[in-house]
Amino acid sequence: VQLQASGGGLVQTGGSLRLSCVDPRRTSTNNGMGWFRQAPGKEREFVATISWRGDSTHYADSVKGRFTISRDNAKNTVYLQMNSLNPEDTAVYYCAASRYATGSSEASRYARWGQGTLVTVSS
Repeated sequence: VQLQASGGGLVQTGGSLRLSCVDPRRTSTNNGMGWFRQAPGKEREFVATISWRGDSTHYADSVKGRFTISRDNAKNTVYLQMNSLNPEDTAVYYCAASRYATGSSEASRYARWGQGTLVTVSS
Protein backbone atom coordinates (compact mmCIF):
# COMPACT_ATOMS: atom_id res chain seq x y z
CA VAL A 1 0.00 0.00 0.00
CA GLN A 2 1.40 3.34 -1.03
CA LEU A 3 1.78 6.37 1.15
CA GLN A 4 -0.97 8.91 0.48
CA ALA A 5 0.16 12.45 -0.27
CA SER A 6 -2.25 15.37 -0.50
CA GLY A 7 -2.45 19.14 -0.23
CA GLY A 8 -1.10 20.18 -3.58
CA GLY A 9 -2.75 22.81 -5.73
CA LEU A 10 -2.37 26.09 -7.54
CA VAL A 11 -0.96 29.05 -5.62
CA GLN A 12 0.44 32.43 -6.53
CA THR A 13 4.04 33.46 -6.01
CA GLY A 14 4.62 34.22 -2.36
CA GLY A 15 1.81 31.96 -1.23
CA SER A 16 1.82 28.93 1.04
CA LEU A 17 0.68 25.33 0.97
CA ARG A 18 0.86 22.47 3.43
CA LEU A 19 1.34 18.98 2.10
CA SER A 20 0.36 15.91 4.11
CA CYS A 21 1.46 12.31 3.78
CA VAL A 22 -0.44 9.54 5.52
CA ASP A 23 0.76 5.96 5.92
CA PRO A 24 -2.31 3.70 5.73
CA ARG A 25 -0.25 0.74 6.95
CA ARG A 26 0.79 2.62 10.09
CA THR A 27 4.23 1.07 9.85
CA SER A 28 6.44 4.10 9.29
CA THR A 29 6.41 5.60 12.79
CA ASN A 30 9.90 4.17 13.39
CA ASN A 31 11.24 5.29 10.03
CA GLY A 32 12.74 8.44 8.70
CA MET A 33 10.51 10.21 6.20
CA GLY A 34 11.27 12.46 3.29
CA TRP A 35 9.82 14.69 0.62
CA PHE A 36 11.14 14.77 -2.92
CA ARG A 37 9.91 16.61 -5.99
CA GLN A 38 10.10 16.31 -9.74
CA ALA A 39 9.58 19.27 -12.02
CA PRO A 40 8.59 18.83 -15.67
CA GLY A 41 11.58 17.70 -17.71
CA LYS A 42 13.81 17.42 -14.67
CA GLU A 43 15.04 14.63 -12.45
CA ARG A 44 13.58 13.96 -9.05
CA GLU A 45 15.30 15.94 -6.32
CA PHE A 46 15.44 15.87 -2.57
CA VAL A 47 13.45 18.48 -0.65
CA ALA A 48 13.40 17.64 3.07
CA THR A 49 13.75 14.78 5.51
CA ILE A 50 12.95 14.06 9.15
CA SER A 51 14.06 11.37 11.58
CA TRP A 52 11.59 8.95 13.14
CA ARG A 53 11.32 10.95 16.35
CA GLY A 54 11.19 14.25 14.55
CA ASP A 55 14.25 15.57 16.35
CA SER A 56 16.43 15.83 13.28
CA THR A 57 15.58 17.52 9.98
CA HIS A 58 17.53 18.37 6.85
CA TYR A 59 16.61 20.51 3.85
CA ALA A 60 17.76 21.15 0.33
CA ASP A 61 19.46 24.51 0.04
CA SER A 62 16.79 25.68 -2.39
CA VAL A 63 14.02 25.40 0.22
CA LYS A 64 15.89 26.09 3.45
CA GLY A 65 14.20 28.81 5.46
CA ARG A 66 10.97 28.52 3.45
CA PHE A 67 9.86 24.91 3.95
CA THR A 68 9.34 23.05 7.21
CA ILE A 69 8.98 19.29 7.57
CA SER A 70 7.24 17.86 10.62
CA ARG A 71 5.50 14.68 11.68
CA ASP A 72 2.78 13.44 14.00
CA ASN A 73 3.42 9.78 14.67
CA ALA A 74 0.11 9.40 16.51
CA LYS A 75 -1.58 10.24 13.21
CA ASN A 76 0.96 8.43 11.01
CA THR A 77 1.31 11.68 9.10
CA VAL A 78 4.20 13.76 7.83
CA TYR A 79 3.76 17.38 6.77
CA LEU A 80 5.59 19.79 4.53
CA GLN A 81 4.75 23.42 5.19
CA MET A 82 5.79 25.48 2.18
CA ASN A 83 5.97 29.26 2.45
CA SER A 84 7.18 31.98 0.09
CA LEU A 85 6.55 29.75 -2.90
CA ASN A 86 7.93 30.71 -6.28
CA PRO A 87 7.49 29.26 -9.79
CA GLU A 88 10.69 27.21 -9.40
CA ASP A 89 8.86 25.19 -6.72
CA THR A 90 6.37 23.91 -9.29
CA ALA A 91 6.62 20.12 -9.31
CA VAL A 92 5.01 16.88 -8.31
CA TYR A 93 5.87 16.31 -4.66
CA TYR A 94 6.41 12.79 -3.36
CA CYS A 95 6.64 11.58 0.20
CA ALA A 96 8.64 8.51 1.08
CA ALA A 97 9.40 6.26 4.03
CA SER A 98 13.03 5.41 4.68
CA ARG A 99 14.32 1.93 5.40
CA TYR A 100 16.05 3.42 8.43
CA ALA A 101 15.21 5.44 11.53
CA THR A 102 17.16 8.42 10.28
CA GLY A 103 16.21 10.62 7.37
CA SER A 104 18.28 10.93 4.21
CA SER A 105 18.63 13.00 1.07
CA GLU A 106 19.30 9.86 -0.97
CA ALA A 107 16.28 8.40 -2.72
CA SER A 108 17.83 4.92 -2.68
CA ARG A 109 17.41 4.77 1.10
CA TYR A 110 13.63 4.98 0.81
CA ALA A 111 11.52 1.86 0.54
CA ARG A 112 7.98 3.17 0.11
CA TRP A 113 6.68 6.08 -1.91
CA GLY A 114 3.46 8.00 -2.26
CA GLN A 115 1.68 8.70 -5.51
CA GLY A 116 2.65 12.37 -5.62
CA THR A 117 0.72 15.60 -5.35
CA LEU A 118 1.06 18.44 -7.85
CA VAL A 119 2.10 21.90 -6.72
CA THR A 120 1.82 24.70 -9.26
CA VAL A 121 3.06 28.18 -8.46
CA SER A 122 1.97 30.92 -10.82
CA SER A 123 3.99 34.07 -11.39
